[in-house]
Amino acid sequence: MALKLVVTKVKAREILDSRGNPTVEAEVTVETETNGKKTTARAAVPSGASTGQFEAVELRDGGSRYQGNGVTKAVKNVNGKIAKELCGRNVLRQSGIDTRMLQLDGTENKEKLGANALLAVSLATAKVAAKALKMPLYRYLGGVNTDGLPVPMMNILNGGAHSDNNIDIQEFMILPLGAPGIREGIRWCVEVYHTLKKLLKQHGLSTAVGDEGGFAPDLANEEEAIELILEAITKAGYSYGRGKDFMISLDVAASEWKLKKEEKEQNNLSGYMLPKKGIVYSTQEMIGLWENMIEKYPIYSLEDPLDEEDWDGWKEMTKKVGDRVILVGDDLFVTNEKRLRKGIHMGCANAILIKPNQIGTLTETIETIRLAKANGYLTIMSHRSGETEDTTIADLAVGLGAELIKTGAPCRAERTAKYNQLMRIEENLI
Repeated sequence: MALKLVVTKVKAREILDSRGNPTVEAEVTVETETNGKKTTARAAVPSGASTGQFEAVELRDGGSRYQGNGVTKAVKNVNGKIAKELCGRNVLRQSGIDTRMLQLDGTENKEKLGANALLAVSLATAKVAAKALKMPLYRYLGGVNTDGLPVPMMNILNGGAHSDNNIDIQEFMILPLGAPGIREGIRWCVEVYHTLKKLLKQHGLSTAVGDEGGFAPDLANEEEAIELILEAITKAGYSYGRGKDFMISLDVAASEWKLKKEEKEQNNLSGYMLPKKGIVYSTQEMIGLWENMIEKYPIYSLEDPLDEEDWDGWKEMTKKVGDRVILVGDDLFVTNEKRLRKGIHMGCANAILIKPNQIGTLTETIETIRLAKANGYLTIMSHRSGETEDTTIADLAVGLGAELIKTGAPCRAERTAKYNQLMRIEENLI
């Protein structure tokens, strides 16, 4: 007889994320059919500051409460419609549960029930199944072949929508590609992070941090940011460059730079404008900017170097530099299988950022990862700027075989919680 773990209770609540905004946390309780033992697990969902227009809908309340950011509507949807439908179902059939929630919502972008409601329940479902089976979540998801760990992409300097400084590129990350394992890689990154803090102080620059824990000083330009990071790597006792200890990745978040329709009409402009500096670029000039950056610095990857709808620009840029640098689609793909298929067909990008809350369920996340891997795209598991202490993405990264993981600086507990979980997982895999 097949084992059944039957849902007996689904409950959600409103909690706070790392930016002080409400988010959804869900608990799922199951009963093991053979012995009546009950097990409960919970999951909380994050939210983003720099969001793509094609992401699934994060249902907010509107009105004056929490300045419109409350999530009581999403919580009500979990405690009502979703709970009623899922009670009595077997959590070991993850895809069946997720499919039923999608049917309940009935919209392509989850605007009826909210992707934040669906994802909280979807992740809690997987976590309670793993817990009831006395398995780590990564092992439950990945099976006996789970043996690899992702390389951390540690965000140590912030700009863009993640900070109030004058830097337009959103994230400057370091990758310990030469490290022998996750624990050592994290140590290397932490040492560079603290060395960078000392350098900033020596230059009389702010060491205040942004949403993801990276430093957010005012600098002359983006190149000064990279130069400071390279100096920090060297002074911490490491090397940089291809085949060396470290390389650098940039999250441009260029969809934040795309000129809006009214801006184009008022100023007779087209293309992109750096929001903080006011410099205007065409698509061709943007591609040239990144080509020069790749030539000058040890750049491993560029995330969203062009707008989410600039498909022709992405195609051209991938042809020009895709053999020299990883081009990551975040807003371009929004963890959406349909958009990824379009990118594969057109030859756009060669890696995808995976953010489960962009799509809304674990099953859809897994399907997108499978499609990416089948077509040679690297997969990067990612947090959001508004996070919680939930560490699920660390297990997802390992269990689903992501080559890399983004989860912020080694600062702020909602970020370090994920790194700590990765170190625990490494112990179990050794």
